Amino acid sequence: MKALVTGAGAVLGQGIIKSLRQSTLDCTLIAADPNPLSSGLYWADAAYRLPLAHDPAFGERIDELLDRERPDVVLVGTDIELSFFAEQRQRLESLFGTHVIVSDPRVVAIADDKLETARFFQSVGLNPPRSVCGLDDEGVEELVAAIGFPLVVKPRVGARSVGVSVVHDRDALEQARVDREGLVIQECVGDPDSEYTASVLFFDDDVQASIVMRRDLRDGNTYRAYTGDYPELNEQVRLLGRALRPHGPANFQFRTDAQGKPRVFEINARFSGTTPLRAMAGFNEVEMCIRRLLFDTPIVQPKIRSGVILRYLDEMFVPQDRIDAVR
Repeated sequence: MKALVTGAGAVLGQGIIKSLRQSTLDCTLIAADPNPLSSGLYWADAAYRLPLAHDPAFGERIDELLDRERPDVVLVGTDIELSFFAEQRQRLESLFGTHVIVSDPRVVAIADDKLETARFFQSVGLNPPRSVCGLDDEGVEELVAAIGFPLVVKPRVGARSVGVSVVHDRDALEQARVDREGLVIQECVGDPDSEYTASVLFFDDDVQASIVMRRDLRDGNTYRAYTGDYPELNEQVRLLGRALRPHGPANFQFRTDAQGKPRVFEINARFSGTTPLRAMAGFNEVEMCIRRLLFDTPIVQPKIRSGVILRYLDEMFVPQDRIDAVR
């Protein structure tokens, strides 16, 4: 089979490629990215350049690439491309005989906006951190009166903790809001030792498999993950997946409260940056999704290896002629 992975320069895209290389699939791998110096391009069997996702030429280039390579599956490796593929999924699948692993636009929109994420989970009774729009002065005052400090101030649309701050008093709160729009202000739940990342695979109207890992963060990314069974949290995470109803993978990031319940503050309606870590723990979600869609292989909950996954830097050398050959 043949797989196309976009976003080969992103942590997500590279994680998908790593998971494919760890799998038992007999896979020809095509990678694509706007930047010819993206390392993931040089882990693939063929590499292509793409316009940026907001470029009007992006859609035409995707059509051209799918027509040329005819991949069996398309795996989206960067957030900014999700909306395009969600909107175009049915057309692309019909026209080019492929499978695009992306959720529908409703799910992508809920996950893309952290305030909408909170509103969604509140609407289905799953108790997210209390959240208000940063421009809603009355709502902010009600939040402060109800729960006090600390509070978390963050962009409604963002990733990797960019622009996120924890404020401990009114002066810090007002400073964090100065000249900024598109903010959400949230209850600060738990502490860094109660931080988790979890994923589900949703097919046939139910969650087919799930995994929970406790994690340590550095610069907004997971740099240590603690694997194990976490049975109670897995049950809660499956409830989250059943409420959201993604197409295939979804990732939930949360802290647990004093009662040990997950309080989700972020959804990734896709694979995530910790996808290759989960594959190392025995949960190769990329392989399971591909086998389900291409070969109709039922997804069976895998046994999770117990241990600690440590992340580290690595390097690679790319000859100039390989860089020049990226089309």
